[in-house]
Amino acid sequence: MVESKNYVLLNNVATVPGKRLREYAHRISDLVYQKLTGERGAFLTRIAYVVVNDGKKYPYQLRISDYDGYNERLVLSSKQPLMSPSWSPDGRKLAYVSFQNGRAEIYIMNIYTGQREKISSFPRHNGAPVFSPDGKSLALVLSKTGSLHVYVMDLATKKIRKITRGRSNNTEPFWYPDGKSLIFTSDRGGKPQIYKVDLSTGVTSRLTWQGSQNSGGQITPDGKYLIMVHKNRSEFNLAKQDLDTGAVQILTKTFLDESPSIAPNGGMVIYSSIFNKANVLSMVSIDGRFKARLPETNGRVRAPAWSPFL
Repeated sequence: MVESKNYVLLNNVATVPGKRLREYAHRISDLVYQKLTGERGAFLTRIAYVVVNDGKKYPYQLRISDYDGYNERLVLSSKQPLMSPSWSPDGRKLAYVSFQNGRAEIYIMNIYTGQREKISSFPRHNGAPVFSPDGKSLALVLSKTGSLHVYVMDLATKKIRKITRGRSNNTEPFWYPDGKSLIFTSDRGGKPQIYKVDLSTGVTSRLTWQGSQNSGGQITPDGKYLIMVHKNRSEFNLAKQDLDTGAVQILTKTFLDESPSIAPNGGMVIYSSIFNKANVLSMVSIDGRFKARLPETNGRVRAPAWSPFL
């Protein structure tokens, strides 16, 4: 018999109300994960996503749930398409694209009060909003000059700055963790590939070279990896690229994978895929070893976005 308690990692005690059992299960999972790995757990986070129910009065719905798909809550419903939800760094707001006025416009909504603000309604296309790491700016895509280009908006002044140039189409911006650079998808080389632009100098470099095309890029919180939708032959799967070595690892083998979103601790990726001829949400660990599919909900599920730490 071992009498020492040196092997005990945690010894916390709490009285939990019945309606908060799931929340506390996630809290316990976070504590255990951090003790075992030294990294913060992401079990007490949320995801936002769009659900499409054809034939309904309001077929487009923006919903949020726990990271595992439970405790689902309706945030917004619309007769017109909703797209591209993106969390603010404090986890209180969502930026998204709405077609409620007959064309793409960008709104920011407080998910606790329901207050909405129209942020961008330039002629033609307004899309792909992404909050900067400090929450003071929004990267977005506009086509007011013809081609699709990446811009950055100062949310306090609403002033915009054009980031990409030329006649190519540039979309799907995502911030580096330090907020000093953006990645984006561009067809300037013929087919879509992912590029990096330094926001202070404008210097742009191509990041992806393997596969016939790459898109939908996101950078892990530690800045080490690029997660993307990788096309090789006729398959679209998630892949991870080491930003130092350029080595690419295919993470998924499901059908038509799209819209990856990385957990705030960088351990998991949620994405949309096809299962039984329907759009569902799936998860894969950053090393590709663990895979799971979230509980089914009514309707086609698209564009998942993982929240920051809450």
